[in-house]
Amino acid sequence: MTTTDPSTAASTFSTASISTAAAREVIAAAEAEAAAIGVPSVIAVCDAGGILKAFSRMDGAALMSVQVAQDKAYTAAGFGMPTDGWHDFIKDDAPLAAGAPTGIDRLVIFGGGYPIIVNGAVVGAIGVSGGHYAQDMQVARAGLAHLE
Repeated sequence: MTTTDPSTAASTFSTASISTAAAREVIAAAEAEAAAIGVPSVIAVCDAGGILKAFSRMDGAALMSVQVAQDKAYTAAGFGMPTDGWHDFIKDDAPLAAGAPTGIDRLVIFGGGYPIIVNGAVVGAIGVSGGHYAQDMQVARAGLAHLE
């Protein structure tokens, strides 16, 4: 039998995470959109902590897109905001604009990464790389739409 010391329980918290099944469904929906627009893509879904949960590199997707997609998902999960929001966030702040892109490991400041939010909490994120960032955003949003 396990007992819980109330003082220990008070110093912890639970966090929700996207399920493996849901992550795979997001990937499938994003792949369908990428195929429909003719852009072979890399699609990464991570959990709330930025750890890879599901992944796909479509046939023909660029090798360099593997890391970029994962970093977009990591950025979106870590900050709880889409990666395309970073440009506007830092563009008028010289120290932040100079330091953030080079000083924060794995930070991506262009489109294609979105947090997955359920009941106001970040439970994961999607990152897509393979085309222009506008296409990556389109593919990622198609994956997210599957959850709605």
